[in-house]
Amino acid sequence: MTGVRHISSRTVVLPTKDIDTDQIIAARFLTTTSRDGLGESLFYDLRYRADGGDNPEFPLNDPEARGCTVLVAGNNFGCGSSREHAPCALLDYGFRAIISTEIADIFRNNALKNGLVPVVVDTETHRWLLDNPGAEVNIDVQDATVALPDGRKTRFPIDGFAKHCLLEGIDQLGFLRQHMDAITNFEENRPWTP
Repeated sequence: MTGVRHISSRTVVLPTKDIDTDQIIAARFLTTTSRDGLGESLFYDLRYRADGGDNPEFPLNDPEARGCTVLVAGNNFGCGSSREHAPCALLDYGFRAIISTEIADIFRNNALKNGLVPVVVDTETHRWLLDNPGAEVNIDVQDATVALPDGRKTRFPIDGFAKHCLLEGIDQLGFLRQHMDAITNFEENRPWTP
């Protein structure tokens, strides 16, 4: 995982509310131990028609959506099961951040652990983003802000530890590994034996 400091991208808008983790990646695609290739199954039942062809009505199939790394989603994105594959599928597809007014807690935590930035914004900012698909936004993880094309900046909440891990490109295990010298020193020098 590489560190995430800034994300500058056009947005693709999926305004649907209550997109759950099974819609993000259906259970039938969870037969792999690798994260590689999960993006091919992202939103599968929404992206494709029954005959396997692209659903022209689905926003990710719009040619304007190609290359966008920021998804603006409807309220309550990522609800449902605790499927860690959901943020992994979004990352494998190419997304680096999700913006909504509400992102389900378990999904948000799984996203942060895997390097996907969950951005919760106020209703006014969200409405503007929904109404302006393809807008160029700039997300600054260090400052926890989203800058809109007109110069407005909106702050978003992010836990200090999660921010540190995103900036450093590490997960919890990577954080512990950064402190191996201190851990080893403690183990070797503690005055008691377990």
